[in-house]
Amino acid sequence: MKPIAIFRHSPSEGAGYLTEFLQQHSIPWQLFCIDAHEAVPSDASQFSGLAFMGGPMSVNDPLPWIEPELALIRDAVARDIPVLGHCLGGQLMSRALGGTVRKNAAKEIGWGEVTPAGNTESRAWFGDVKNAIVFHWHGETFSLPNGATHLLSSKHCTNQAYSLGKHLALQCHVEMTEAMIKEWCEIGAEEISGNLHSAGVQSATAIQSQIAQNLPPLQKLAEQLYTKWIEGLQR
Repeated sequence: MKPIAIFRHSPSEGAGYLTEFLQQHSIPWQLFCIDAHEAVPSDASQFSGLAFMGGPMSVNDPLPWIEPELALIRDAVARDIPVLGHCLGGQLMSRALGGTVRKNAAKEIGWGEVTPAGNTESRAWFGDVKNAIVFHWHGETFSLPNGATHLLSSKHCTNQAYSLGKHLALQCHVEMTEAMIKEWCEIGAEEISGNLHSAGVQSATAIQSQIAQNLPPLQKLAEQLYTKWIEGLQR
């Protein structure tokens, strides 16, 4: 089986629980550290799927790797190779497929509730989940590309997820581990403190105090989404 290509855009925003899941299912994967200036592949057919992780930058920034990643996403979709995006990754997918990315009405940082759309596609991905607590860290939002189906929303962000056939784009972070959450709270302390006036932002203390309660169900949700996503892998 060809490996899944995983794209990391920041040292602190790795694949987290996604790699644990892939290892549990004996699915090979290859990490591309874009933050360490590794080249973006030009041919999606080398891989059974593509997964794009988060990052503090915007897809609208003039960074040299953005256009190659957009081209790779389009190549994968044309070849029916599943693409999975987390936060920045979901925004890359949207822009690659004709959507837009802009500033969200409110920044979201920390734990927050999301609600599935309740349509057939949403039920296929989220099952009988009525609402869930997920992890957020974003200030921008994506629009849905043509043909995409809206899957998920939150109080502060309408477009939290969409699917396009076997492709899944997420605005929220379902890939979190305890170590990642603690590291983000440390690295992002200034961003958190500067945005506590926003209803969508929690303090670092509040975020970390809820790890034990919220992380296990978040990883269970991630497992459900990833299990559905790997059904489309080219084996």
